Amino acid sequence: MQPPIRVTIWNEFVHERQNAAVAEIYPRGIHAALAEGLGGNTDFATRTATLDEPEQGLPPEVLDATDVLLWWGHAAHDAVLDETAARVQQRVLAGMGLIVLHSGHFSKVFKRLMGTSCALCWREAGERERVWVVNPGHPIAAGLGACIEIGQSEMYGEPFGIPAPDELVFVSWFQGGEVFRSGATWTRGSGRVFYFSPGHEVYPIYHHPEVLRVIANGIRWARPQGAAADTPRHVPAEQARERVEPRGGSVAHPGQGA
Repeated sequence: MQPPIRVTIWNEFVHERQNAAVAEIYPRGIHAALAEGLGGNTDFATRTATLDEPEQGLPPEVLDATDVLLWWGHAAHDAVLDETAARVQQRVLAGMGLIVLHSGHFSKVFKRLMGTSCALCWREAGERERVWVVNPGHPIAAGLGACIEIGQSEMYGEPFGIPAPDELVFVSWFQGGEVFRSGATWTRGSGRVFYFSPGHEVYPIYHHPEVLRVIANGIRWARPQGAAADTPRHVPAEQARERVEPRGGSVAHPGQGA
């Protein structure tokens, strides 16, 4: 039996304490709602973290004990320290999974890993969103029908300034006519990254059972896949797996003279 997947749900936890409408939907914060919604998955061991905690909730010991990190941010992207973003980036490169939610597309963490603007078009009008499953055989789409219906959502539209996804799982259509690549994956170093866009704070999207199913599927998909790549190192000839026959003359190594 595999050990549980160690999940950390990070949320800046700003809107819920400043906006009464958001607090009504998420009285203990989006992070708590996600933790509760994912609580029925017995293969997860879940903790939460927020921006106002020591070391912004993500000290090295927390990240080292995290298999998959969920990231929700919006109003406080600039408050995230470069040091924090770099620490998360390095853990992803070393094999930790990352799920970036909704407006986390513009976080320092996601932009560092994508290397692009990650900008998009948007409109907040409470319109209907259909999240179409365009890759039904993908593990993140397991258990879903043809699409997810979300009654009220913020429109995110193309163009979306991301690198071409390794895999595109969902494409959203909005009542105003726009479409958006709303669920996409990448590999960065030894880590897997999944971006999933539904989740605007003024609508109860993280109470939607199919949205929670996608996130749970994403956690299982993004979990570490094996050992991280070792740091590059010099391997002397006497340590080679096969005998190395000298071919005449010594070989200069970087930093040595000829």
